[in-house]
Amino acid sequence: MSENELSQLIKMANQIASNIGIGSTEEDCVKKVVTHITAFWALPMRQKICANMEEFAEDLNPIATKALLEIQANLKAA
Repeated sequence: MSENELSQLIKMANQIASNIGIGSTEEDCVKKVVTHITAFWALPMRQKICANMEEFAEDLNPIATKALLEIQANLKAA
């Protein structure tokens, strides 16, 4: 995956995290982000962003980070 593609995934994860849980608790927001990304992102997209999270951790907002850590754990468990 190119750096540009990865940057786009980061941007999308941050947008989802910023918008999907407005008015929700942090915990509910994280759950909604996990549900959304799992449902609407192709498996290779999820795998790539999770595999490269450490590289760009400072670029992710806290909700996106928590959601992606949960998605990463689910991918490893599968």
